Amino acid sequence: MMSDFKPAEFVQTMINVGEAKTKTNARDLILRGFMAGIILSLAVVLALTTITQTGIGVVGALVFPVGFVILSIMGYDLVTGVFGLAPLAKFENRPGITWNRVLRCWGLVGLGNLLGSIFIAYIVTLSMTHNFTTDGGAVAKTIINASTARSAGFEELGVNGWITCFVRGILCNLMVCLGVIGNMTAKRLSGRIAAMWFPIFIFFALVFEHAVVNMFLFPLGMMLGADFGIATWLNYNLIPTILGNIVGGLVFTCIPLYLTHAKTAPALDSEEVVEAKPAFEAK
Repeated sequence: MMSDFKPAEFVQTMINVGEAKTKTNARDLILRGFMAGIILSLAVVLALTTITQTGIGVVGALVFPVGFVILSIMGYDLVTGVFGLAPLAKFENRPGITWNRVLRCWGLVGLGNLLGSIFIAYIVTLSMTHNFTTDGGAVAKTIINASTARSAGFEELGVNGWITCFVRGILCNLMVCLGVIGNMTAKRLSGRIAAMWFPIFIFFALVFEHAVVNMFLFPLGMMLGADFGIATWLNYNLIPTILGNIVGGLVFTCIPLYLTHAKTAPALDSEEVVEAKPAFEAK
């Protein structure tokens, strides 16, 4: 029994999902984004705790995708995913879909992600510091070092740091949108989980820049005492990360799939059993 969908099939699902998200009301877009921000942020803490305990970065990358899988199964939204999916409905000229609706979708989901990430950053800081009475220990130091290196560290490099962050944002969402699409490629939950897990593992292991992860990690670092400010975070991390995520998710992942598979005739993508005609018939 086949348990997966062919590219021509799941690309149609991508378009349908993009249309549905652009037509979703504001309350639900913000709420789904809020919850996605919370769940992904807790996965970041899990990964960094694991890295601190083991001293091995790849181990943290192996466990991090659990958050992405949970939020995807629950139907919550990351702005990185809608960067790639929402415009497809416009490309297909679906009724009622305008660029204003696409940008509205991006903005509301992103707002929800930001609110959820900052909210849980405060809660996590409270938990790690025993209601702000301790320094948070070894895990807090790992968080401070990671957030400082990827904000103040980029600032020290000037335009080269900005470009580095932008490129890492491209590479990140190339993988993350493949993870989002992975949830549409199989009928069985086990197949969908595997298809989501591997691209997310790759992006985290290679330390690429993800907008929603950074909406949490950097405020958390500042709450724990990291020595950089909001302007440094925005100008040398979040802004280039968002721009890179748009390019990576839309230009390098969703548009190529759309161009090569959206118009493919179902007959060309189906498996047909053709009976060969005998070269001669016995007389």
